Amino acid sequence: MPIKLAIIYYSVGGTNYQLAKWAEEAGIDAGAEVKVMKVPELAPQSVIDANKDWKAFLESTKEVPEVRLDDLEWADAIIFSVPTRFGNMPSQMKQFLDTTGGLWFNGKLVNKVVSAMSSAQNQHGGQEATILSLYTTMYHWGAIVATPGYADPSIYKAGGNPYGTSVTVGQDGKMVEDVEAAVKYQAKRTLTVAEWVKKGNE
Repeated sequence: MPIKLAIIYYSVGGTNYQLAKWAEEAGIDAGAEVKVMKVPELAPQSVIDANKDWKAFLESTKEVPEVRLDDLEWADAIIFSVPTRFGNMPSQMKQFLDTTGGLWFNGKLVNKVVSAMSSAQNQHGGQEATILSLYTTMYHWGAIVATPGYADPSIYKAGGNPYGTSVTVGQDGKMVEDVEAAVKYQAKRTLTVAEWVKKGNE
């Protein structure tokens, strides 16, 4: 049976959506069953309407399904991708994670293999802290965190974040570092660990 991979993102300008899509490509290439989903948007429509790029991006990805709790239970492995908000995950992702209490209480999230990616407008704008803030919730789940470490040359090329791929986004909205290979390595590593866990539980 293929590994079931859920890729869950939040994105305003498209960066974390692109990271999620690269992870999806790697997952499909590795033979996984992959779902890419977004968390629900919480920002007022008036705020979104005032930002034409944000509004256009949301319109372009309106067909992407919103994640449900059932998707977490379905998945063997989960990859999160979020921008940083003052060194933390965005409230949209936190809101979704805060609804997982029932799954957590019933042990449905134990041994899920998880990994995370992030972005910020500044190289030291909280990318690592954002990823670690996500992992704190995962520890409470009893999940198994699969980080890339420095196990592949692509990590160095992408900026050297051992906790998970992170990227700086310039004022023009474009990624500064070349992170595609690092994202794909991280996704494949996550799937490898998930396969070990799944085989060990059979």
